[in-house]
Parts: sequence; C-alpha cells; structure tokens
Amino acid sequence: MKYELYYWPTIQGRGEFARLALEDAGADYVDVARLPEGSGGGAKALLQWMDASAVGHPPFAPPFLKAGRRVIAQTANILLFLGPRLLLAPRDESGRLWTHQLQLTITDLVAEIHDCHHPIAGGLYYEDQRDEAARRAGHLRRERLPKFLGYFERVLADNARGRQRCLVGSATSYADLSLFQIIEGLRFAFPRTMLRLEKTLPLCVALREHIAARPALAAYLGSPRRIPFNNDGIFRHYLELDG
Repeated sequence: MKYELYYWPTIQGRGEFARLALEDAGADYVDVARLPEGSGGGAKALLQWMDASAVGHPPFAPPFLKAGRRVIAQTANILLFLGPRLLLAPRDESGRLWTHQLQLTITDLVAEIHDCHHPIAGGLYYEDQRDEAARRAGHLRRERLPKFLGYFERVLADNARGRQRCLVGSATSYADLSLFQIIEGLRFAFPRTMLRLEKTLPLCVALREHIAARPALAAYLGSPRRIPFNNDGIFRHYLELDG
C-alpha cells in the first residue's frame, strides 16, 4: 500500500514521528504537502483534506495519514495503525498496547516541550510571552525533563535485563524511533540542559545511537528529506530558555 502523509512542509513537528517510522521501514509513501502545488501538493492540499465534506472522519489538525480509504489523524493513532503493518510493533495485543502507552507518554512530553516556548497561547508570538516562557522552561528543565526521561531510562533498564536495547520486547518499535526524536530535538532546543541530563541517561543515549545507525534511518537522516530543526517547530532553541 502507498501511504500519503499530510503535514506542514517546512517543519518536522509532530509529523516527524510518523516520517521516522515510514522511512525506517522503507515504506512506499509520499509527503504530500512537500510536493509542488502544481502537482497536487503544498499546504493547500493539506487544508483541502481538512475541510473536505466527503471525509467521514475529518482530522482536526495535521499530521494525518491517508491509507487507502482511511484517513487517520493524531500522531499516536497513526503509529498505532502503522506499527504492525511496518513491523514496528509487537505481534501480541499486550505488547501493542504497551507500545501505544509509551507513545502516548511521549505525546504528553511533546506537548510540555512545545508549551515551554508558548505557555500562554499558540496564536501569540514567542516574543509576546517571554517572561512566562522563561518560567515555564525553568520548570521543564528542572523537574519535567528529568521525570519523563528518567521514566524512559527505567523502562529501558527493565527491558535490558533481557539484554535488549529497546523499550519493548526484543525488536525496535516505533516508540524507540520516537524516543530517538525526543532526544534529537532536546539536544537542539536545550543543549546545555541535555549535556547535564544525559550523564544520568546512559540507556537513552545508547538507544539514540542504536537508532541513528539503522541503515534506512541513517540514509534518511543524511538526506534532504529530513527537514532541519528550526525555530518554527516544536523543538526551538532560545538561548535564554536553556538556563
């Protein structure tokens, strides 16, 4: 099956978590909004799908995935659908639910990271909420990041008793790819904070190295298909927010 991924064309954002799974699996897919508008792409194509009356279950916002007649929105929901099809989720129901649970926890962390630079409203510029952002980012650095990343370190440690280098079972899952993206994004947004935190997260760092070395993903990361981190996405680097 050929998949169609719909997300904003100039940022990684939440769509990158789906991109990583599709790229790692070598899936046949097209990143629709990154195509030229004259060939049915661009942000216009994305917005048309969101407003289309013929879509039975319309997405509230991107990312969303078109798979045959299905239109599936929300990052964790997309990965729940793709995981078994791309061999990036366990075969048993218990394992699939555990992987989904981890992805939902990552979704919570993504929201907190985003809100550190937009704590008042997403519709306001960062410059309109600097003071509030500084306070929120300090809380994120001191309390929330250690709590979230420490949790994933503990999950990896529990699974490593079987000498695994992944969060679930004995094979790489989409949750591993998503944790890789979290670490990459935080290194961009909070380099000083991560330099300190990573000393307490050896298993998370090892997972990041393991994922980065996977052949298909390494090829993607070194290609123009990987949109660079920038200050329009979820992970933004403002020196004053890094402590």
